[in-house]
Amino acid sequence: MAELKFSEYINKSPTLVKKPSMKDVKVAFLSNFTITGLAETFKVLCYEHGIFIDCYTAPYNQYQQEILNKSSQLYKFNPDIIFILLDGEQLFSDFYYFPYRMSEEQRKQFIENQFKEIKNLISILKENTNAKIVINSFLVPHYSSRGIIENKQKNGIRSSIQALNSMLESLSHKNLQLFVFDTSIFCSKIGYENLVDKRLYYYADMKIAPKALVKLANEYLAYIIPLASMTKKCIVLDLDNTIWGGIIGEDGIANIKLGPEKDGKPYFGFQKRLLELHERGIILAINSRNNYKEAIDAIKNHKYMVLKEEHFASIKINWEDKATNIREIAKEVNIGLESMVYIDDDVRNREMIKELIPEVFVVEMPNDYAMYPEVIENLKMFNTFNITSEDLNRGKMYLSQKKREQLKSKVQDLNSFIKMLGIEIDISKANNFTIPRIAQLTQRTNQFNLTTNRYSEEDIKKLASDGNHLVYGVNVKDKFGDNGLTGTFIINKKFKEKWVIDTFLLSCRVLGRDIEKAMLNELISMAHKEGVKELIGKYFPTQKNMQTAKFYAENGFKHLDENTFLCENPSPTENIDAISVILN
Repeated sequence: MAELKFSEYINKSPTLVKKPSMKDVKVAFLSNFTITGLAETFKVLCYEHGIFIDCYTAPYNQYQQEILNKSSQLYKFNPDIIFILLDGEQLFSDFYYFPYRMSEEQRKQFIENQFKEIKNLISILKENTNAKIVINSFLVPHYSSRGIIENKQKNGIRSSIQALNSMLESLSHKNLQLFVFDTSIFCSKIGYENLVDKRLYYYADMKIAPKALVKLANEYLAYIIPLASMTKKCIVLDLDNTIWGGIIGEDGIANIKLGPEKDGKPYFGFQKRLLELHERGIILAINSRNNYKEAIDAIKNHKYMVLKEEHFASIKINWEDKATNIREIAKEVNIGLESMVYIDDDVRNREMIKELIPEVFVVEMPNDYAMYPEVIENLKMFNTFNITSEDLNRGKMYLSQKKREQLKSKVQDLNSFIKMLGIEIDISKANNFTIPRIAQLTQRTNQFNLTTNRYSEEDIKKLASDGNHLVYGVNVKDKFGDNGLTGTFIINKKFKEKWVIDTFLLSCRVLGRDIEKAMLNELISMAHKEGVKELIGKYFPTQKNMQTAKFYAENGFKHLDENTFLCENPSPTENIDAISVILN
């Protein structure tokens, strides 16, 4: 997606029409300086990623009034996310230019008071909205009249603003709703001279230059993608001229470009960036038209290969067309095509995948391979609001999955396979440790998810403690390893004798082993013990959860209407012999 001119984003924004498949997100911008054009630019960028945003930009420098007034347009708009952009030069007034008119202690107190004011505004926002809150850190001034001795000043202007930024970061550590956008990192990325247009700043109070506003909007995408539950799960990689330089079938293992020096360095760095993503839970797969023996030999034996065979959940090295291979990879790792990202140096292959599998996000690769590591750094679609233990262990889990598939190929029927796995299910009430993962499952599970209700961590915390709901996490393990927390169900028990199943889902990673039946049977058993007369199941169809359409009917529920199923006087059946269930 080529970057447009600032004016082109503004002109294009009003012409956008929502497509049926697009996710909706409501975005609010609050600022103490002019940000004209940011909302329009952001709307176009989100649209290009399949997200339709509705924007509210507060009037100029009215951020405090908007937050303090419970009847303000901000709260009427009811945003999903709020971006707060504050300019320290304007906020700190004389302190920004004349800090040394104050004593050392007065400077310290001034910054603490600024933090208290910001903290109070954030607390009020939290009381009145469930929106994610993103506030920028403050730029440390690049100029000081004290010159080279500025950094020696205790509670000087630079150290004071750094202290304020540290306070904001500490506040965000304790607050699930709050995120701090690091302005210094953004500035180091694009350059201070590109951030500020002094002419526009002094004449129009436009602190951020138009070109930099486009860059900023692109950085803000990192927050919208997980909010819209559109985080990608898998990177599918070509080999030749992608993860190494050259063609393995022609150049041979000794002559491909890969290593810490000269021509091999960009590929070496590219692989390191990919390994970083793998270690935080992103699935890697290979899709290469090559002779298997030569390519796998390079992967196993080239001394500078950062990515090893065990890092790939699926390896397709053959002479099939690449679209067929991608579909096979999706089946093998059991994820939807919309969760995949494809990286290939060959523009013809990229265009083919765009045409044949539009659900897959195809990365545009630069002609200069020295830029390859930067490609990974600029991708926003792997962001999440939390990284769970399941994410960190996903690589090991897929290695275990390969062993399960090998076992499955050796047995005659599904029941024998399930028995040989020795499955154990631990069903436990949500706690502080499991809540992040339960929220993540509601946001990211699409296939076996009967209602697709999306919940944040804050939502799950409230449901688990409000007295009207039961929230359970389901941990699955077998003889090959621990799959982690892969399922959840949420019950609305507001009426004692009538329970409604608000959420019932299971990760695609453990489907096909009757685990969902064991979960439902345990839920029915719980309802029976509590004297429940009616257990209501809901099913809301989407393009991705059609496999669950008959789940309740096939497990003894009456079909009342299009979306509702009833289990009267719920009574559990015998547990599935091959699955051990523990309820905590």
